[in-house]
Amino acid sequence: MAHKQLSVEEREEIQQGLWRKESVRSIAKRLGRSHSSIVREINKNRPAYRRQYTPRLAEERAQEKRKSRGRTERLRNETIRQYVIDHLKQNWSPEQIAGRMKLEAIGTISHEAIYQFIYAQVHRGGNGWVKPGKEDLRPYLRRKQKKRQPHGSRKGQRIFKPKGPSIETRPTIVDTRSRIGDWEGDTVESGDHAPGVNTLLERKSGLFLVTRVADKTSGATSTAVIGRLAGLPVHTLTTDNGSENQRWEEIEEALGINCFFAHPYCSCERGSNENANGLLRQYFPKGTDFRDVSDAAIARVEYALNTRPRKRHGFLSPLEVWGGAIES
Repeated sequence: MAHKQLSVEEREEIQQGLWRKESVRSIAKRLGRSHSSIVREINKNRPAYRRQYTPRLAEERAQEKRKSRGRTERLRNETIRQYVIDHLKQNWSPEQIAGRMKLEAIGTISHEAIYQFIYAQVHRGGNGWVKPGKEDLRPYLRRKQKKRQPHGSRKGQRIFKPKGPSIETRPTIVDTRSRIGDWEGDTVESGDHAPGVNTLLERKSGLFLVTRVADKTSGATSTAVIGRLAGLPVHTLTTDNGSENQRWEEIEEALGINCFFAHPYCSCERGSNENANGLLRQYFPKGTDFRDVSDAAIARVEYALNTRPRKRHGFLSPLEVWGGAIES
């Protein structure tokens, strides 16, 4: 038989019976309820300050319980909650936090629980104001995806011949990410198209290198690339067709590697590098003038990105994967 909640009328009848000093058993019999149900109802709805059953209080509590039925407070464990908050403020994603917690045996929660915890701090499911005593953690979430352009709406664009060897001739082993030393390169500009930074991404480990460039010339880019990759495992470098990559032959000779160029307007062919550039923008938003950013600040961000856990690595960080690969 399904359990039926007490009605307002039944709660008022309980109060009347207690006022008449009836026994709990006689009240229960008249209501067609079990004795234990009436005892529980009375005990949990007697305010400590008056020790008297109050049907109004009982009904309000029952209504509130119905509204929150099936809902549980997220991240009730203080250790887990603090770990989540600390790492959100380090710009880790909820998925990275959840994966790393499991790896470190701190606790097992889903990234969805973390998202719900974040939005539970704000009224109207994240669309209202921050609740009293709560903290707004939404600014620490990853950037919002830009609106995608409908398929087929791109206007016609000029097709350029690659400045060097095409990605079509790149060894297929690069696609497998099975070895250390295959890199992708790009340039992130400052605001107003001023000189920015060169970025390099190692495909297997995800190691990300960020280097200031003196100017926007191909000479400055080749100097930055050679300076960062000298002495590291290098097999290939894949870049876009920007004018800053014209001195690719100089890079090949200095590092003993093979350079390749992605197809025009196909940034997905260097997807790992593009994604890492997006993460870099969390720290240096569009419009940032890198000429005003210190080398120490760039180094701190580079380290932060290389110590973030990655899902594809079982939530190990790029530095951990890089170190393990080098040692082996």
